Amino acid sequence: MTDADPPTVSVLIVDDHPVVRDGLRGMLESAPGFRVLGEAANGTEALERAAALDPDVVLMDLRMPGGPGVDAIRELTRRGARAKVLVLTTYDTDSDTLPAIEAGATGYLLKDAPRQELFTAVRAAAEGRTVLSPAVASRLVSAVRTPAAPLSAPLSAREREVLALVARGTSNRETARELFISEATVKTHLTHLYAKLGVKDRAAAVAVAYERGILG
Repeated sequence: MTDADPPTVSVLIVDDHPVVRDGLRGMLESAPGFRVLGEAANGTEALERAAALDPDVVLMDLRMPGGPGVDAIRELTRRGARAKVLVLTTYDTDSDTLPAIEAGATGYLLKDAPRQELFTAVRAAAEGRTVLSPAVASRLVSAVRTPAAPLSAPLSAREREVLALVARGTSNRETARELFISEATVKTHLTHLYAKLGVKDRAAAVAVAYERGILG
């Protein structure tokens, strides 16, 4: 690896369909910068494999017999696992995905996403950046049956700028550079907008912002 090459991202693939696991493994192993450490067929196996292999990213299906993905995500979060979880859903109306946000998943893609989009999303997830496309977000929030609670206070112009960059998967450091502010200030803005949106993390902030029309 040269100095210019990005670090290799290690991946655990979790899906109950062998053909899907094979396809994902083939795609990732054909591209430089990715290493598939193993596979699991359900959430229970995912927890065991994640503990044994310590991957950078877990590619997680949501609906699987023998242990659903959301439960596994919640348990990985509870354990303080280092791995970031990138959910791959078959259906963009999957009502499990909003609970997955709350459970601690970093990002969401549909399984028909282009190859390059998958690669970009896996690397972004490994870096702790939110991966949530507007198309997926709009479908997710349609599953919400109750009206959204009003904002505790309107977002400031700067908070909206920070949120827009977060939605693009921009890191705190990159956001600070783009807005000509310090990383500490970015974190302060994030803390404030989380409180106003009633969320705890970046993925949830982006989802709620799409739901409320703050991002479009």
